Amino acid sequence: MITVIVVCVFGLVFLGIINRAKSVFGGRIGPRAVQSIWDVVRLFKKGSVISTTTSSIFQLAPSISFVCVIVATLLIPFGPYPAVMHFDYDVVLFAYVLALSRFVMIIAALDTGSPFQGMGANREGLYGMLVEPAFFVLFGSLSLFTGHTSFTDMFRELHLGGGVSYMMAGLAAYIVIQTAMIESSRLPVDDPKTHLELTMIHEVMILDHSGFDLGLITVTSGLKFAMYGVMLTNFFLPHNVWLPIALAIGIVVQFAFAITAGGLESFRARFKMTRNPQFIITLTSIAMLVYFSVLILMHKIGM
Repeated sequence: MITVIVVCVFGLVFLGIINRAKSVFGGRIGPRAVQSIWDVVRLFKKGSVISTTTSSIFQLAPSISFVCVIVATLLIPFGPYPAVMHFDYDVVLFAYVLALSRFVMIIAALDTGSPFQGMGANREGLYGMLVEPAFFVLFGSLSLFTGHTSFTDMFRELHLGGGVSYMMAGLAAYIVIQTAMIESSRLPVDDPKTHLELTMIHEVMILDHSGFDLGLITVTSGLKFAMYGVMLTNFFLPHNVWLPIALAIGIVVQFAFAITAGGLESFRARFKMTRNPQFIITLTSIAMLVYFSVLILMHKIGM
């Protein structure tokens, strides 16, 4: 349950920390880090306006997406502390629970009948499909390295030592960060602050959502970021570490991740739509470097 608590606590402020970091890097006063909590509370108090052209799919999608992210969180351990649910090949379940979360939001966008939301749903589905190979190559390589197919056993057996292993962990962390940015439709793939429907992805998909539903979508996005933050923590958290120290390290990693995301969004521009698939596919190439690093560490190939 430690992972769930960490994700829920940081998920509420993660987007606020990103926005605060962007304000500092941009030389602006900007909102406070806890502003995202008040924004969600304000949305929860409002009623939802639902189009008469939509079906029950549109109304259920935000709740299903939220539950999917919570279920995915239950599969992730926190360092030496096991996940709430762990079993062989839970890595595969994790990937496809998140895919289900994305799928229901896509069909909710299509349910509105809006051409703009359909366009955003098409891009969301394409980018989600392109990022999955990188995820499976990365954790398939770690599974080969540790001999386990469960997140809990995999991170428990993941011992770093030597230049190659640290390089592997660094590459894995980079892939996880970029996957989180793509899954959450952030820069450089998408700009959450854009107001041009022709270039929007996630934001145009949720144009018809309002009130409680929009608040739930915002919370889900923050939880997803915090979930990947816990995954990053697992790469570098020492084994047999005392729980308060583990939590302190986890807090530092979460803050560093949020500030890094804010920094990346402050100093790089959004890619052209035609470049997004190329950028996402390069993550699979980087994941292949992790695979070859594993082969070197296992003495399957020589350096």
